[in-house]
Amino acid sequence: MPPKINLNKCDGCRAEEEPLCEQICPGNLLTLKEGKAYCRADRDCWDCMSCTKICPQGAIETRLPYQLGYYPAKLIPRVGTNKIMWTCVDINGKVERFVVKTRND
Repeated sequence: MPPKINLNKCDGCRAEEEPLCEQICPGNLLTLKEGKAYCRADRDCWDCMSCTKICPQGAIETRLPYQLGYYPAKLIPRVGTNKIMWTCVDINGKVERFVVKTRND
Protein backbone atom coordinates (compact mmCIF):
# COMPACT_ATOMS: atom_id res chain seq x y z
CA MET A 1 0.00 0.00 0.00
CA PRO A 2 1.43 3.40 -0.88
CA PRO A 3 2.19 5.99 1.78
CA LYS A 4 -0.37 8.70 2.41
CA ILE A 5 1.18 12.15 1.99
CA ASN A 6 -0.36 15.17 3.69
CA LEU A 7 0.28 17.86 1.08
CA ASN A 8 -0.46 20.61 3.62
CA LYS A 9 2.42 19.45 5.83
CA CYS A 10 4.92 18.46 3.13
CA ASP A 11 7.43 21.20 2.28
CA GLY A 12 9.54 19.07 -0.07
CA CYS A 13 12.43 19.21 2.42
CA ARG A 14 13.30 22.72 1.30
CA ALA A 15 16.61 22.63 3.15
CA GLU A 16 17.75 19.50 1.29
CA GLU A 17 19.11 19.16 -2.23
CA GLU A 18 17.03 15.99 -2.56
CA PRO A 19 14.04 15.34 -0.23
CA LEU A 20 14.75 12.93 2.61
CA CYS A 21 11.94 10.56 1.59
CA GLU A 22 13.48 10.25 -1.87
CA GLN A 23 16.92 9.62 -0.39
CA ILE A 24 15.73 6.88 1.99
CA CYS A 25 13.22 4.95 -0.18
CA PRO A 26 14.81 1.56 -1.00
CA GLY A 27 12.53 1.13 -4.01
CA ASN A 28 13.31 4.58 -5.44
CA LEU A 29 9.56 5.26 -5.48
CA LEU A 30 9.34 8.73 -3.95
CA THR A 31 10.05 11.96 -5.76
CA LEU A 32 8.73 15.51 -5.85
CA LYS A 33 5.78 16.61 -7.94
CA GLU A 34 5.04 20.33 -7.84
CA GLY A 35 7.30 20.65 -4.78
CA LYS A 36 5.54 17.96 -2.75
CA ALA A 37 6.39 14.30 -2.06
CA TYR A 38 4.82 11.87 -4.50
CA CYS A 39 4.93 8.06 -4.85
CA ARG A 40 5.49 7.32 -8.52
CA ALA A 41 4.53 3.62 -8.39
CA ASP A 42 1.94 2.97 -5.67
CA ARG A 43 1.68 -0.77 -6.18
CA ASP A 44 5.45 -1.26 -5.82
CA CYS A 45 5.62 0.13 -2.28
CA TRP A 46 6.33 -2.64 0.23
CA ASP A 47 5.44 -0.67 3.41
CA CYS A 48 8.95 -0.47 4.86
CA MET A 49 7.97 2.87 6.50
CA SER A 50 11.39 4.42 5.85
CA CYS A 51 9.80 7.55 4.38
CA THR A 52 7.33 7.79 7.26
CA LYS A 53 10.11 7.61 9.85
CA ILE A 54 12.43 10.12 8.17
CA CYS A 55 9.94 12.86 7.26
CA PRO A 56 10.81 15.89 9.44
CA GLN A 57 7.35 17.41 8.91
CA GLY A 58 5.41 14.25 9.82
CA ALA A 59 3.70 14.56 6.45
CA ILE A 60 3.89 10.88 5.46
CA GLU A 61 1.75 8.11 6.93
CA THR A 62 1.84 4.44 6.13
CA ARG A 63 -1.53 2.98 5.31
CA LEU A 64 -2.17 -0.21 7.20
CA PRO A 65 -3.48 -3.11 5.16
CA TYR A 66 -7.13 -3.76 5.98
CA GLN A 67 -6.18 -7.07 7.61
CA LEU A 68 -4.27 -5.15 10.32
CA GLY A 69 -6.53 -2.20 10.94
CA TYR A 70 -9.46 -0.45 9.39
CA TYR A 71 -9.69 3.31 8.87
CA PRO A 72 -9.06 5.43 10.98
CA ALA A 73 -6.41 3.19 12.61
CA LYS A 74 -2.92 4.72 12.48
CA LEU A 75 0.65 3.76 13.26
CA ILE A 76 2.78 6.88 13.71
CA PRO A 77 6.55 6.83 14.37
CA ARG A 78 8.44 9.63 16.12
CA VAL A 79 12.15 9.13 15.54
CA GLY A 80 14.65 10.17 18.20
CA THR A 81 18.42 9.84 18.38
CA ASN A 82 18.45 6.39 20.00
CA LYS A 83 14.84 5.33 19.82
CA ILE A 84 11.58 5.37 17.89
CA MET A 85 8.33 6.02 19.72
CA TRP A 86 5.44 4.34 17.94
CA THR A 87 1.96 5.70 18.54
CA CYS A 88 -0.75 3.19 17.68
CA VAL A 89 -4.33 4.41 17.31
CA ASP A 90 -6.88 1.64 16.87
CA ILE A 91 -10.18 1.88 15.01
CA ASN A 92 -11.93 3.01 18.21
CA GLY A 93 -9.48 5.82 18.90
CA LYS A 94 -7.60 4.02 21.70
CA VAL A 95 -4.00 5.26 21.80
CA GLU A 96 -1.00 3.17 22.87
CA ARG A 97 2.67 4.15 22.70
CA PHE A 98 5.70 1.89 22.44
CA VAL A 99 9.36 2.86 22.57
CA VAL A 100 11.92 0.81 20.65
CA LYS A 101 15.66 1.41 21.04
CA THR A 102 17.47 1.78 17.73
CA ARG A 103 21.03 1.78 19.11
CA ASN A 104 22.80 -0.06 21.89
CA ASP A 105 24.25 2.30 24.48
